Order: sequence, then C-alpha cells, then structure tokens
Amino acid sequence: MAVHRLPPLNAVRAFESAARLGSYVAAAQELHVTQPAIGRHVKALEERLQTQLFQRTPRGVVLTEDGWRYFEQVSAALTQIAEATYELTSRAQQRWLRLLVVPGFAGRWLRHHLAEFRALHPGIRIALEPNPSFREVTAERADLGIAFGEGEEFSGPREVLVQPQIFPVCSPAFLLEHGPLTRVEDLLRLPLLHEDDGYWWGAWLQSQGLRARLSSEMSYVSADQVIDLALAGAGVALTNGLLVEEELASGRLVRPLANQAVLEGYLLLSPAGGLKPEAKLFRQWLFAKLASLQV
Repeated sequence: MAVHRLPPLNAVRAFESAARLGSYVAAAQELHVTQPAIGRHVKALEERLQTQLFQRTPRGVVLTEDGWRYFEQVSAALTQIAEATYELTSRAQQRWLRLLVVPGFAGRWLRHHLAEFRALHPGIRIALEPNPSFREVTAERADLGIAFGEGEEFSGPREVLVQPQIFPVCSPAFLLEHGPLTRVEDLLRLPLLHEDDGYWWGAWLQSQGLRARLSSEMSYVSADQVIDLALAGAGVALTNGLLVEEELASGRLVRPLANQAVLEGYLLLSPAGGLKPEAKLFRQWLFAKLASLQV
C-alpha cells in the first residue's frame, strides 16, 4: 500500500481558515498569528501541492478551482478531527458515579432525591443499577453500593446508613375487607407477602412476641415488588417509612397495626481500595440526608 505523506498541519489550518473567511487578515486573527505567517503557510502549501490555491485580489483572496476542491476535503477532515478530539476529551472530563443499589431503595427513595445531589454537584453523572442480591462492591463494578441486611452478610468495607422501623402495610380496600386488626396474631389469618422463604416475616413477628413458623409459597425477592402487590390489594407487606412515605401520605397504603420494630438496616458498601472523590461527596450527602429523616 502506498504511503501518503501529509502536508504540515499548520499550513493546512492556515489555508482552511483563509479559505473559509476569505481573508488572510481574518485567518491571522482566528489563529492568533501574523498575516505574513498565513501568507508563508499558504505559499508553502501551494509549492508542496504544485498548484495555485488562491487568486489574490484587492479585497482579499478567492479560491481557484483546485483550491475549492482541496478546501472541501480538507475542511471536512479538520472538522472530523475536531469532533473526534472533543468527544474523547469531553468523555475524559465526565465525572461518573456508579451506584449498585437494592431495587426498593433505588426506586422508591433514592430516585426521588438524586436531583438534590445533582443540583449540589452538577458535574457528576450517575449510573444507577438496581440489584437485589449483591454481597460486595468491587471497583470494577461500582463506586458504592447500598444494600439491606446484617453486616456479616456482606464482604468488604461497609457502614450502617440507617436502621428504619419495620411495619406492616396494606391497601385500604384490603383492610376494609379483612379488618379491623387489633392484635398481631390477626396477621396470621391474612395473606402475607414475602420477599424470602418466610424468615423476614417470622423475625418481625418474633420481635412482637409471637413465634410462628411461616413458609412462603411465593417469594418476590424485592421490596419493590411486595409493595406493588400490597398496593394492588394482594395482601400485607412488611416495609419501612423510607419506601412508602408517599403512599402512606396519600392514603394508597395504610398501617393495619401500629406495631413496628427495628430489624436489619441499610448498609453502604465500598470498594476495598477506598473511595474516589465523587463517591466521597455522595457518601457525605447520603448520611446527612438520612440523618435528617425520622425513620
């Protein structure tokens, strides 16, 4: 394959600017050089190409036929180079924060408050991945993780974010049909919505002084799913105020009993190598935000 030697880039830029602006003076101003420098670059380029690119006139310069043909291709090439450069440098300048978050917290609390964080730090872009089952956060996968459970269930650096009160909820229509409920024992005659094999409900009932052996015929894995089912009137779900604040305020969900208990909590998981600046800012904001809430 033949090797094509490129002309000096400064000469090409001088020619393109003069051709586009129709003036050596304007080209010199655009490129922050002297007018004679533009003239020397164009003359060197013409000698290299062995053709005349401009007709000199009292009003400036006018492209010859060869000059027009060369200008069209050179201008397109320089535009392509500029666009490629911008794309690469702008991508390098973007500050990304990658979050791995349990779906209930991601969809029912975090997404409503991320606008506040972004307003405080407009240069940070966020990639949010809902995931119900991660047990650690590696630097290759995410910058921070928000999980729910006991600390010993997870690997790597972790901190307790908040331990909210856990309580039952259901739809008003469901309570009207199956209520009223006066004792915790009344829950046992109702369809209970499970995120697991029955352990979660069993632990909560035990915290209320009631031992019951429960098993779930259907496990929905995510708090988000059981809340949706409760909204649809399918049964009673266990949740916390962070996840159903709006639904309780609007009356779409109600608490059939006042009983509540702290069981597990939301944890902030970090990569083993420490936090990058964007993650540190998010951690600080998140702790302050949750500390201001009554949960």
